[in-house]
Amino acid sequence: MSKILVQKFGGTSVGDPERIKRVANRIKSYHEKGYQLVVVVSAMGHTTDELVDLAAKISTNPPKREMDMLLSTGEQVSIALLAMALHEIGVPARSFTGGQVNIVTDGNFSNARIESIDTQRLNSHLEQGHVCIVAGFQGVDQNQNITTLGRGGSDTTAVALAAALKARECEIYTDVDGVYTTDPNKVEAAHKLDQISYDEMLELASLGAGVLHSRSVEFAKKYDVVIHVKSSFNYNEGTKVVSENLIMEKLKVTGVTLKSDDARMTIGDIPDKPGIAAEIFEVLSEKRINIDVIVQSTGKDKLNTISFTLPVSSVRDAKEGLEPLIQKWGAGTISTDENIAILSAVGVGMKSHSGVAASMFKALAEQNINIEMISTSEIKISCVISQDRGKEALRLIHTVFGLDKAT
Repeated sequence: MSKILVQKFGGTSVGDPERIKRVANRIKSYHEKGYQLVVVVSAMGHTTDELVDLAAKISTNPPKREMDMLLSTGEQVSIALLAMALHEIGVPARSFTGGQVNIVTDGNFSNARIESIDTQRLNSHLEQGHVCIVAGFQGVDQNQNITTLGRGGSDTTAVALAAALKARECEIYTDVDGVYTTDPNKVEAAHKLDQISYDEMLELASLGAGVLHSRSVEFAKKYDVVIHVKSSFNYNEGTKVVSENLIMEKLKVTGVTLKSDDARMTIGDIPDKPGIAAEIFEVLSEKRINIDVIVQSTGKDKLNTISFTLPVSSVRDAKEGLEPLIQKWGAGTISTDENIAILSAVGVGMKSHSGVAASMFKALAEQNINIEMISTSEIKISCVISQDRGKEALRLIHTVFGLDKAT
């Protein structure tokens, strides 16, 4: 088995000098056991938010290329300080930016995708016994422009490096000690899972579970990389994200989530003819806006209404793209509602168990919680509900599916 281990430490894990020193000591314990270590680090604490605020004081609409140049500096501070901390305790370490280890991406500034990684430089330093500390969240495109991978992109960096280096595992250290059945800050009865499948984790991540970045899970599934989510503040066993084939007992529902940062956009009174929906979603695709739940209905006057959910942060871009279509058709209206939440139940066991949707809908109905939209997949059921009832509904469904921890 490979001796290479990739570890990723998030912003809270390296939030101040004392925490950086604690991370260094943890790394040292692995180094002394003979592991070849590649460590991916995020920016310290709220550094990225502070840099965004700084840019806002200069420009109301800064170029994305320059934002990437600015935001990438946060990780450079972290990797340098961690390398210093390791040297201080006798561990040889080298820090590298994404560009220095040839993490090549496409040119989509602020949300770039990794295209290739050249591992030659890292392997050379690993063979010399160095701990390699790599800046997460960043790479370079074919023209040597610095790019960033979007929020949470350090997870993607770590998993991509683990895949490229054929590492034995990718450990993701966060401020929680694993993946829970739901957000423990919202539901006290939530409990930690020992393991979860890639598909379940992918659904949970895309539905708002902030433990892992969804693109990192996509990478892990594609290249069969085991992700081990752990806390940087204790040494407890965390949660392993693995292939479904390695999970013995497949629960009907593994976890529930509540996503509260989406809006519903409704395009009403539009012509009922082929190609209208294609035009709408082509515009949204060109603007790289992620759509989740979609509902279409036709009225008696042969006019369509199409509703869909999208990130609140994308509402303005969506409107700008869709208004020319309304003008072109000579018909239609656009409205938005930001007082929504998406409640979801996820589990690979749904494939072999019936009645999950019925149980969920009945429980919500009994509490007079109205379902406004529904979306399903083989392992997921999502309901759009009023944001005001979101936390109540989350606790309810968590209990309904027997996920409350034993007291």
